[in-house]
Order: sequence, then C-alpha cells, then structure tokens
Amino acid sequence: MGPRKCRVNLVPESEANVYDWNDLKVLLAVARHGSSTAAAKALGVNQSTVQRRLVELERCFKRPLVQRLSTGYRLTTLGEQLLPLAERVELAALALAHEVERQARDVSGVVRVTCPEPIVHKLAASSLLGRFHARYPHLKIEFVMSDRYLDLKQGEVDVALRSGDTEDAALVGRKIGDSLWAVYASAAYLARMGRPERVEDFGRHDWVGLHESLGQHRAALWLKQVAPGAHIVARNNSVLGLAYSAKAGLGLAPLPTPLGDAEPELVRVLGPIPELTRIWRVLTTPELRRTPRVAAFFDFMVEEMEALRPIITG
Repeated sequence: MGPRKCRVNLVPESEANVYDWNDLKVLLAVARHGSSTAAAKALGVNQSTVQRRLVELERCFKRPLVQRLSTGYRLTTLGEQLLPLAERVELAALALAHEVERQARDVSGVVRVTCPEPIVHKLAASSLLGRFHARYPHLKIEFVMSDRYLDLKQGEVDVALRSGDTEDAALVGRKIGDSLWAVYASAAYLARMGRPERVEDFGRHDWVGLHESLGQHRAALWLKQVAPGAHIVARNNSVLGLAYSAKAGLGLAPLPTPLGDAEPELVRVLGPIPELTRIWRVLTTPELRRTPRVAAFFDFMVEEMEALRPIITG
C-alpha cells in the first residue's frame, strides 16, 4: 500500500488543508504525554504508528510540528500554535460521536422479523438479543415464526432471516451464514430398523416428511428425488415438527444441522447433504432498509455474523 495522500480542499493556498483526524489525534497525544511510547499507549496503537502518523502530518504541513529530543518530543512553535485548534477539532469529533450514539439510542418502534421457530429459540438462548436491546433500548423485536416465506413487499413483516434461494430482485440482503442439512434418526429407530449406509438405502426406511403445503421446500423436493418410493409415516407443517417426530422414533428426517446436532436423542445418519446446502440472508425491501428502525436491526445482524454462525449453521 502506498503512502496516504493529503486530502486538500479546492480553495486558495492561503486557506487550510483538510487532514486526517487520526493524525491530529497523534499530535494531541504526543503533546499531552511527551513521548511516542506514552502516546502510543494512550491511543492503543504501537509506537511505529505514532511516529509514522507524525511524519505524515508534517509532510502534509510541509513544516516540522515536533522536536525529537533524547528525552522525548517537544512541540515546535507551529505545533504550539496548532494545538488549541486541534483540541477544538477533538471536541467537535467527540460531540459528533455522542450525537450519533444518542440518535442510535433514540431509535424506537417495532421491527417484525420472520424466521423459523428453532432459530428464534436459539437467538433467545444467546446473548445477541441482549446486546441489541442494550444498544437500542427503545426498539422492540417482534418475531413472526413461519416455515413458509412471508411476503416482505406486501408488508407481512419488515425483515426476514431466510435460508434458500432468493430470486426476488426487489429485495435487498446480505449473506450472514450457511444453511447445512443432514439426515437424522433416533437411536431407538436405528436399533429397530438399522442404519442406512448410503442414499440408495433410503427407499427401504420410514420417513418423517413435510406437509403438502410445504411441498416446494427444498427438503421435500430432495426426498422425492432420492427416494421417490419412500414410506412417509408422518407429515409436519414445520421443521421443528420434523425434529419432534424423529425424536419419537417414527422415522428418518432431514433437518438443519444446528437443530439436529443439538438434540441428544437424535443421531446424524448422513450428511451434510450437498444438494440441501443454501445460504442464510438477512432480507428487507429497499424502502424499509432506509428506515432507522429496520436499518438498526439489519446492520446489527450483519455486524454480528460471527456470533450468528453457530446459531444458523451449527
């Protein structure tokens, strides 16, 4: 990476240039602490960063700002003259930061979020929602739990945490993780019926499937493809229902790995299944994305991707 360039206003040379505030912070720290070592400690950076930014600031001003002595640093006459101006910039920057924080805390209202029921349970058991409410105490989240895709454009919800294909170009979204699925069964079922070793064995087993209303769900379509003659012993209108039926020993069930792996009664039989792998997204409409309440939740989810990964991917 090459040296940073001074950012200069397009004004007559008699007027001041605009400099990086980070460099001015270094000048203030050196003036207050007297050495690059102490300034680096106060700023939470290394000593070489302090020295480099001082050099950059002096290069932009084309005049020395500090005298480098064996006992430390001392401001030059120009540095002394600029010091009160730099302090005013510091106060203005702090005031700006405080105002942004105040406005963030004043965001209020309700954000209606749709996602599958197991994800809500895992979010509630994590510290994510607590951190969100600490940042936005006047903003409430209302979960609308559904295994079908609710219509964001029709106003059914404000935000969706959704896995699978998203072909609607009218929505805006960000990837927040991967959705992995595998095949599970209870230990009791496997003891009774044996364990399938490969996909070709699936047709000889009992299955727990999704209700016809979810016939286009990727798990339902996959099962029809790999085991068209599979014996479906129970149908459920939710993925959580699949897990309950599998735990009861009714048959094999395709499940998201965070859900299946978290159930001690279930055994992962096969997978993850590549054909069922999709990505998780946070989605909303372009109009809602610009509203403060939705933007706050949307940006928070993107910011917390690392914390979300074990919840949605396992």
